[in-house]
Amino acid sequence: MAQAKKKKRFFDVEMPLINKQTQILAYELPELEGRFIKYDLTRILRGKSILMQFKVSVNDNKAIATPRGIVLMSYFLRRMIRKGTDYVEDSFSADCKDATLKIKPFLITRRKVSKRVRRGLREKTREEIKKYLKDKTSSRIFEEILKNKMQKELSMILKKIYPLSLCEIKSLETEKDLETKQSKEIPKKEAAEEKETKEEKENQDVSLEKIVKKERKSKKKEVEEEVQSE
Repeated sequence: MAQAKKKKRFFDVEMPLINKQTQILAYELPELEGRFIKYDLTRILRGKSILMQFKVSVNDNKAIATPRGIVLMSYFLRRMIRKGTDYVEDSFSADCKDATLKIKPFLITRRKVSKRVRRGLREKTREEIKKYLKDKTSSRIFEEILKNKMQKELSMILKKIYPLSLCEIKSLETEKDLETKQSKEIPKKEAAEEKETKEEKENQDVSLEKIVKKERKSKKKEVEEEVQSE
């Protein structure tokens, strides 16, 4: 009998960050592990054209997508630039709690400004973003960018140098994942426990040796006493 061919089917993938669900075509659910998907957030963000990249992981027969990158579409930025204004952009890597992120901020000033002002804005932006990311997880950073929280706080700081008509994150991507403190602490604990058990075993061996030596001495004494009595 001819064997029936396996057919691909759609599997649900949850995206907790945006409370949405999508579907991916595959033969089996485990095949989705490590796959990347792109999702257009223009409708969700009411016209703000953002494309988000997710990475799928499979746990307990559930496929969950976590954010790995975000890109603000170029046509949206072009629409924001007006005559008689200047734009400032930058690109750098910064560490957050659990990953190294590559970030590209994009600023538009209200009027034409000098190179000195643009340089001041660029340097201050880099300094403030690095400070902002330091104590946050990557998932929280992605969430705050979508809510425009990070951009608002940054704009308030930068307006002391020069007022801006736009303060945005042009792109953000995860370059590499870092080991968290918890994952580092677990092997340390295991090593400490192993050390303790080793010491206990050594102590037990020492105490057994002492007992055996005592017994041998006592037997030797008994034999000597018997010989003397004879």
